[in-house]
Amino acid sequence: MKQNKLNRRRGSAVLDAALVFPILLSLTFGCVEYGHYFFVKHSLQGAAREGARAGANPGSTNAEVTTAVTLSMNAAGIVPANYTTKIRNSADTADIDVAAQTAGTAILVKVQCTWGTVGLRPLGLIGASKLAIGMTTMRKEG
Repeated sequence: MKQNKLNRRRGSAVLDAALVFPILLSLTFGCVEYGHYFFVKHSLQGAAREGARAGANPGSTNAEVTTAVTLSMNAAGIVPANYTTKIRNSADTADIDVAAQTAGTAILVKVQCTWGTVGLRPLGLIGASKLAIGMTTMRKEG
């Protein structure tokens, strides 16, 4: 009689594991997906900051800003084909030429991508069309 009770308990442990495993697996993949999203978002913000820092120097050019962004994004493992870089005025309404700006002018560097081009999507919790944007504004030095 005791042996039958023991056999039933082992079967219920397997059943419990089979019910709980998909939930734990979903939580794990969800954490990975959201963690990667925040990594990409942080990388975009860091690249925008590096670009703005390069653009704030006297005599800097748009090419120097773009190079600084590219170096930062390459370090994060994101290739240039997967994101766009914009160098804009502080109101984010028009593209500007960094070399033509006077001292004290605000320079906004905006780096953006869609999640479908850079993201890990094991569960598809974050939509492929979601924009991830990093922006930084710095004043041109004189």
